Amino acid sequence: MAHKFVITAFLTGSRILGRSFVAAYKQAQAASAYQRAQAKNGNPTSGAASLTGNMTLDEACKILNVKPPAGGQADIESVLERYKKLFDTNDPAKGGSFYLQSKIVRAKERIEREMGPIREKVEQEAEVKEGFKPKMYKDR
Repeated sequence: MAHKFVITAFLTGSRILGRSFVAAYKQAQAASAYQRAQAKNGNPTSGAASLTGNMTLDEACKILNVKPPAGGQADIESVLERYKKLFDTNDPAKGGSFYLQSKIVRAKERIEREMGPIREKVEQEAEVKEGFKPKMYKDR
């Protein structure tokens, strides 16, 4: 008689656990689809990180302790200086944290991605101002 109770308890528990996993999977799938749709429409969800784990510009500036690029003008030299200092400080060989070091790298990449179109625009304006001068390469 005891074996019937054990088998019944095991089967009931298995069904409950299986249903829980299925419900959690469906919920995670729906959340992922919603976030993808929001990203495709250009609406990041409440300024949070995107599906790929990218950080916001504000978070990147806080990590590197630099001012956010205002009006397209950001001091890339100060960003690189802070990056090198913090990256070397958090070197795991010197007792630092690999996690913090990776956050510092992601912060630099985020700021560079934000400044990429701005730099291109400035370079185009300078080229228009100076005139188009193609680079000539000599065959060897």
